[in-house]
Order: sequence, then C-alpha cells, then structure tokens
Amino acid sequence: QVQLVQTGGGLVQAGGSLRLSCAASGRTFSTTIMGWFRQAPGKEREFVGFRYSDGRTNYADSVKGRFTISRDNPTNTVYLQMNSLKPEDTAVYYCAADPSGTYSHPSSYRAWGQGTQVTVSS
Repeated sequence: QVQLVQTGGGLVQAGGSLRLSCAASGRTFSTTIMGWFRQAPGKEREFVGFRYSDGRTNYADSVKGRFTISRDNPTNTVYLQMNSLKPEDTAVYYCAADPSGTYSHPSSYRAWGQGTQVTVSS
C-alpha cells in the first residue's frame, strides 16, 4: 500500500495563497496519478485536480487558473499551490493516490491523505 501524509493548510485572507504538500511512501509506484479533492461542511467530497506522472494535469473549472499541482519526484511529494483564494475554497483538502476508474471521482482512489483544513476569510 501507499501511505500519504499531508502538511500545510491554515487560515488565509481572500486573495492570498497557500501550498499543500502530500508525501507518499510505501508502494510509490501507485502514485503515477495523484489527485486532490476537498470537502466543505455539509457537502460531498469534490474534485479539485489530478496530475499524471508525465506532468499533464486536469483541474475542476472552479479552480482552473488559480490552483496548480506539481510534483517533486525524488521525494515522492505532490504539491497543491493555491493562489487567489476565495472564501468558497474553504474546505478540508485531501490528496489521493492509486486510482482505478474515473480520475476525477473520489471513489476511484484507494489511498488517501489525512486531510488538512484550509480556511479563507473574506
């Protein structure tokens, strides 16, 4: 199995930036595709973006142009850089790995980070 440990997050004002990290260990060959999701209170977990090992990315329309997923291969760490944050970006953010199926759907992923809170104040 692959283990995912997240760091980062916190409180930021609208318009600010944050970077989340997701470090993978164990069966890191299962991290060819890494996804990011978020879940706001009372809402379902929603797709943020995913990244292929070759660098191609796919983002939800709500974050396109503001969020960027990158990866540091030597450390098996994936990052979610979030710029121009809005109050509606407030949620618990999760990284995910080892998908089987539709990469934009959370049920496709078999490994999850512990989640990290991002709060954007207006």
